Amino acid sequence: MLIRLQHAGWALPAALTGVLWLKGLHPDLPGWPCPLRALTGIPCPTCFLTRATSAALIGDLPASVQWHAFGPVVAVSLLGWSLMSVRQRRLLPRALPAWPLGAGALALLAYWLLRLWLSFGLGVQGFPGFPTS
Repeated sequence: MLIRLQHAGWALPAALTGVLWLKGLHPDLPGWPCPLRALTGIPCPTCFLTRATSAALIGDLPASVQWHAFGPVVAVSLLGWSLMSVRQRRLLPRALPAWPLGAGALALLAYWLLRLWLSFGLGVQGFPGFPTS
């Protein structure tokens, strides 16, 4: 069973993309709450990113950017990863440079700090539907 799963791992990105697309069409489908926000009350760097990605996958870019600025970027990245994985039949496609992942993580951290500063420092709504201080 494990060997079959290893050989079918290339389908996971496409399955994930499909689930997020379906979630965009049917937002009432259940999801996972943010554990950091549940424990501390502070949204994490990826809070609202699932909704933003789902909105981008169904073509609602204004709503996607309103939820999280990285929504369209993640949607395009997921689509690209899915296509490359399916074409190469590999979970991690060949010739995939590592630097975009590091740069994306730094950009996500900077965006999160900006949103925290807007919400808790200036009292401006930095997170959608999240109360300001």
